[in-house]
Order: sequence, then structure tokens, then C-alpha cells
Amino acid sequence: MELKGKTIVITGASSGIGAAAALLFAREGAQLVLGARREAELRQVAGQITQSNGKAVALAGDVTDPDYAKALVDCASDMYGQLDGAFNNAGMVGDMMPVADMALSNWQNVLETNLTSAFLCAKAQIPAMTKGGALVFTSSFVGSSNAGLPGMAAYAAAKAGLNGLVQSLANDHAQHGIRVNALLPGGTMTAMAGDDPAGHAFVRSLHPMRRMAEPEEIAQAALFLLSDRASFVTGTAMLADGGVSVQLGQGPVE
Repeated sequence: MELKGKTIVITGASSGIGAAAALLFAREGAQLVLGARREAELRQVAGQITQSNGKAVALAGDVTDPDYAKALVDCASDMYGQLDGAFNNAGMVGDMMPVADMALSNWQNVLETNLTSAFLCAKAQIPAMTKGGALVFTSSFVGSSNAGLPGMAAYAAAKAGLNGLVQSLANDHAQHGIRVNALLPGGTMTAMAGDDPAGHAFVRSLHPMRRMAEPEEIAQAALFLLSDRASFVTGTAMLADGGVSVQLGQGPVE
């Protein structure tokens, strides 16, 4: 019961990594506030948890809305009396194309969803964590180190900015007992990965492990960062990427 008695907010919780994290955290004893845009899917995840005697409440909304970030925190306080942590996981890839061909609206949407939303979540969550706690933000190997990929300029810029935000937050709030870390997954079998077998094969070829991650595997890494096992871990960009970041500089695995 790694999270027993802890109240955790999860964004992007309606599917993929966020949904897997919600189910895992509930089994580990967490009291959850689940956020995402798709209300029906979000309520389905919450229902799975409550039917198994777990604790979860769903609150649908848009993570780019400042009022929504605060509403999630208020819900945690109203339902459970506290906030101990958050897995800020919501994100989007956007349209993939060279910058010269990219619409400004796509650039803005990707940065708002991946980076500005992280700022809004942190701004709302940190004042509520009066007894300390932990924040985890889903970043990406894309935009870090030597892991640039074609057509992903907006996504890479947003995630690189997110890594910088995490470092600053960690430095600012360590004295308050708040740990802040980024989690950098590799290719993961979620809806964001699409359903093109050829695309999946290409992504698998980038990984030395020659496969993509299951959402549950990334959720386990998030669990570690939120748990007391990571009590001396802050300001990191933790890779859970199957080695893709060290492989990209050498080309695809044969």
C-alpha cells in the first residue's frame, strides 16, 4: 500500500497511462481525484475503482483552463480534506510536420496542453500541499538529450520546457517538503500511439528492448516517484523509455 491515505490528483486519467495509474494508485491505497476532458470515459475509470472498494471521484474539464486546475484541487480538499500529490499526465502530440508547414494554432495548442497546463496545475496544487508531498509531470524522451524526432517540433519544445519547469519547481519548493519530478516514457501502447501497425513497428525499432511499453509499466514508475520510496528524489527527469534515448543516436535496432 505505497500510497495508503494519500490524496492524489491525476490528469489525463480517462485512458492510457493516466487510467492505468488511477487503477494502480487506487490498489495502493490512494484517494483519487481524476481529471480529463472525456467525461464518460473518466467516470468509467472512477467506477472501476469504486466498484473495487477504492476511492475515486471524477471531475471532467480542460487542463488549459486555470479554473479547472483549481477545481481539481478544491475537489481533493472537499472530498478528502487534503492534497498529498499529483500525477500531471495530460498531454497531446498535435499535428506532426516541419515548422515551416505548421499552423500557429497547432503550435499554441500543443504548448498550452503540455506546458501551460503544467504551470496551471502546479500553481493550484502547491499552495494546497501544506504538509509537503510530491508532484510528477509526464514529459517525454522527445525534446530531451539527443532524442529529437522529425515533425515533432511543437511537442519537443513543450516537453523540453516542461523539464525546465520541473527543475525550477523542485528548487523553489524543496524547503517546503514538496518533491517535483518529470517522468519521461518511451513509446507506449496508448491511443496517442495510433493504430497503424507500420508506425508501431517503427517505434519498436527505436527501442533496444524492441517493444513498446504497456501503460501499466509507466504507471509503476509514476508510483515510485509519488511514493515515500522516492523521498530523496527531486528535480529529476526520470527515463522509463526502454533505452530509446540512448539508442536514437545510433539509429534503429536491426
